[in-house]
Amino acid sequence: MGDVFAGRYELVDPLGEGGAGVVWRAWDRKHHRYCAAKVLRQTDASSLLRFMREQSMRLDHPHVLAPTGWAGEDDKVLFTMPIVRGGSVSTLLSDFGPLPSRLVAVLLDQLLTALETIHAEGIVHRDVKPANLLLDATGQHIPHLWLGDFGIAAGDDAPRLTQGPFAMGTPGYAAPECLQRGWQPDARADLYAAGMCAVEMLTGMAPETETEARLVVESAPREDAVPEELVDLIAQLGDRDLRTRIRTAADAREELRASGLLEFAEPAEILGDVEVFDHLPELPEGWDDSGPTRPSPAEKTTAAAVPTAASPSPPPSASSPGIVTGPQQASAAESWSQAPGNGETQPRDVPTLDVQTQAMVPPAAPTSALPYEQAMPVPPLGVHDPHTQATPVRSAPSPQFTPPGIPQYQPSAPYPSYGAPQYPGHSVSGAPTSTRSSKTVGLWVSLLLLGAGLLTLAFTLWLALG
Repeated sequence: MGDVFAGRYELVDPLGEGGAGVVWRAWDRKHHRYCAAKVLRQTDASSLLRFMREQSMRLDHPHVLAPTGWAGEDDKVLFTMPIVRGGSVSTLLSDFGPLPSRLVAVLLDQLLTALETIHAEGIVHRDVKPANLLLDATGQHIPHLWLGDFGIAAGDDAPRLTQGPFAMGTPGYAAPECLQRGWQPDARADLYAAGMCAVEMLTGMAPETETEARLVVESAPREDAVPEELVDLIAQLGDRDLRTRIRTAADAREELRASGLLEFAEPAEILGDVEVFDHLPELPEGWDDSGPTRPSPAEKTTAAAVPTAASPSPPPSASSPGIVTGPQQASAAESWSQAPGNGETQPRDVPTLDVQTQAMVPPAAPTSALPYEQAMPVPPLGVHDPHTQATPVRSAPSPQFTPPGIPQYQPSAPYPSYGAPQYPGHSVSGAPTSTRSSKTVGLWVSLLLLGAGLLTLAFTLWLALG
């Protein structure tokens, strides 16, 4: 079992690692479901602010994978999001290489839909790349794309966290203007990155810093020709000149629809031989689809610390000192199991108190083969003790019962009597022994000292005046 964050998120197994942290599969104890948890180690204020930015990007959209919760503990924080099982577009390219043109158009349209949504909220992603385009495990059906990882996303009026003239992003996907000193986040930078993602999906090669989109797409070796309409759109998205680049994601989607590449077609015509596999690893031992199959160490510790309902103590074992062994112990244990409150439905015959005579009335017949006092694992005390004399209840009981096989304790010699401690100036009872005469002596001494002081003062004045 893994670590537990904030008493809620239990880390199960790592799914991946990036520059900002590790992504884990986690079990949400509150909602009883699995989720993806990105664990970040905070080292400075700027990284914490980036985390808060990503946590704040809560957008409810079918193509935006925004955080759903967060927790902090010590120097670490995590935020959670739904688990996406199909890997990413980068994984898909590793599995199949360049993708069919119609599949690229479908994925590009879903990416532009997500960008249109976040740009309408004033958010610039700033790190759009194939590794952040996650896919559901749809198999041979139409893929479903999610735009994730909002770690460096920002708004137009947000403070810049980078130091120096360079903005954060991934080389090859970052727009040229992002490298200029004083650049402020602009939605058109995300459109440039989307165009570079489309270039990589068509060519199977990651773009470089000064990639010319049209030239790279047209010169790439492919089995099928890329439609000219798609090449034109990618060239507009990947235009290095901000002034001539397409302005909004909505405009790009409109041109993509006009190309006819998004018209209805069977999945086999769109995907070809491409299939989106389930890349999520099997659950580790101790976990299944419904959660943990055994309690975690923390739960075991909690369960051990919580007291259970009160229940009678079991009979002492044979190894306990002063306990009857052998057949007598077995009989005592049987007697205990039949004691009132331990499952017996009828009370056992025990000595009772006669209220009128104030005498103890013994039981009519013992319920055990052994004498009653030997059948009890612990000597009985109180008014029901058969060894208590038949006298009024308030009188002192007789010497306590000693179990068979245990010799009666006899002290070798009586304890010595040291008497009360004696302290100087105190009587035997501890009271002070001072008398009135001692007070009188103290008063005379004080008067003598006062007189001597006055005489000294007078003699000193006489010398000074003489």
